[in-house]
Amino acid sequence: MRPVLALILHASAPADAGPLVRALAEARRALAERQRAAFMAAGADAAEIVAGPPDRLTFGERLAAALRLRGTAVPGETGRELPRDARGDGSGGLVVMGSGSIPLARPSDLRRFVEVAAGPDGHALTNNRYSGDVVAVSRAADLAGLPPLPADNALPRWLDERAGVAVADLRRRWRLGVDVDSPLDLILLRDPAARDRLATAPLLGEGLATALLLGERLAALADVTSNRRAELLVAGRVSAGTLAWLERGVACRVRALVEERGLRAASTLAQSDGAGNSRPPRSILGELLDRDGPESLAATVARLADAAIIDTRVLLAHRLGSNDGAWPEPEDRYASDLLLPGSIADPWLRALTASATTADPSGPILLGGHTLVNGGLRLLAERARAGAR
Repeated sequence: MRPVLALILHASAPADAGPLVRALAEARRALAERQRAAFMAAGADAAEIVAGPPDRLTFGERLAAALRLRGTAVPGETGRELPRDARGDGSGGLVVMGSGSIPLARPSDLRRFVEVAAGPDGHALTNNRYSGDVVAVSRAADLAGLPPLPADNALPRWLDERAGVAVADLRRRWRLGVDVDSPLDLILLRDPAARDRLATAPLLGEGLATALLLGERLAALADVTSNRRAELLVAGRVSAGTLAWLERGVACRVRALVEERGLRAASTLAQSDGAGNSRPPRSILGELLDRDGPESLAATVARLADAAIIDTRVLLAHRLGSNDGAWPEPEDRYASDLLLPGSIADPWLRALTASATTADPSGPILLGGHTLVNGGLRLLAERARAGAR
């Protein structure tokens, strides 16, 4: 059995960060501490948190730099430096993840990642091969020549298509698809420590109103999912597993607009032919908003369904491209997720969010990211079915 190092990458909040960015960073750091201890309990030989303020490094550059610091770097066959693991010769196993990843993982899940990292050469395991949040690699040396991948989601595809590593995944374990990328995700997870952080954040006087509005909308959504006469619109990067579960897990009818799956993982650096998809991100709902304006969201949803769960990152990619550096600032995106239009500087996103908040409370619109339209929706629906709001 080879030694296994678990690395948890964590981006601290910048000095000028707003209250929502700071609250999320603090919650993710606390989650990283729990995951570090959990990986040690699962059999890893070492588990470390690699923390630092945001910088210009890509995920690939940051991971390579973190590994070089933990061993003596030597030239790789490609001329790049070969990352070394805790053992020092590149032959040990590695588990790498972000600080917001897999908060619902069970000890058995973590043991499985450690087992693959400690196992035979040439193997990797991820939560989802098409959009990985956690990846176990049986040899750190397999990361030789790692390009500057823009995000961790593309690492499984690079290992498979470029490095020749056999990649398996656990995407049938839906709980491993839950990630903490927004303060809303913490609310969906019912994290008590996170709730306290958000409650004390100076949200321009809107904190109490936000709590009441979100609580009202979540309760109304529960009513919709339990109503055989109602229809729910789910729009965005909805997985096949989530769609299959919705068929049997909710009483209402479901209208799904599945768009831009693999948005973060479809890097040409990870694909074997380097060609990628020349078509820019596009969204059907985004086309309607282009025509009628972001303030038309509530009226558009009302024509289609009784409630809506919308992945706004797909709408932003449709409008501004897949590079989130061109999107509104994270503070704006998080405020939109919490239905706080008064805290949003970007005019388009502010108008979109204001429209969502003015929708009929009995026909709620919830805005968020990948977790909301997948694991978060499932958590909400399961609680509604169990009668726990």
